[in-house]
Amino acid sequence: MRLFYDAHIELDAATHQLSEEESKHIIRVLRMQEGDELALINGKGGYFETKISIAHPKRCQVEIVKAEQSEPLKHDLHIALGPTKVMDRIEWFVEKATEIGITEISFIAGKNSERVKLKLDRIEKKVISAMKQSKRRFLPKINPLVSVSDFIQQHPNGLIAHCEDGEKLTILDAFETTSCPILIGPEGDFTLDEIELALEHGYTTISLGENRLRTETAALYACVCAQLKIDLNNSK
Repeated sequence: MRLFYDAHIELDAATHQLSEEESKHIIRVLRMQEGDELALINGKGGYFETKISIAHPKRCQVEIVKAEQSEPLKHDLHIALGPTKVMDRIEWFVEKATEIGITEISFIAGKNSERVKLKLDRIEKKVISAMKQSKRRFLPKINPLVSVSDFIQQHPNGLIAHCEDGEKLTILDAFETTSCPILIGPEGDFTLDEIELALEHGYTTISLGENRLRTETAALYACVCAQLKIDLNNSK
């Protein structure tokens, strides 16, 4: 059954009219007709099996045959990173991180950042597409760009990866499955002042291995390690 996304569908609804964008895709592109079945997710844990009742390319309507609500997630996987100059690399990260299981993505701008402005439209579309592809029922939260200092003060007690020397823990040892954001710096890395601010606010320094990684690679590596820790905890 084909899967589509609509944030506005409610769990107790008997019918629902899809957005013009999804209606056009379903009726004109996929050429689906009245009586055809499709599944919907709302990004909030809701899953709906439906049947097309009105096959209109601008206001397709479906009859809801079955509705399910998933339990809220009991873990957080929140990564904050400095956006790269080339946006394709950030879009690649958010797509893969969504498939892996990230729950929240923040963007931070520091002294060494290459990009200080960021439009979220394309990023949000990438996340929605990846959510549907991976059959996730919860849409990761995407936060607008803020300064490194503001983020640290708003989200204390996390993990920070940087290239400076010093004692560092692995993500598997340091990551907590709730309220533990992971900071990944820009390609020019965090400044010493930014690192010190993070440490003053309860952050722990982590290692991402011996190799120096690009920003988006480092963020994805952190995402994989954190999700592994979550999976290990859930299996106990």
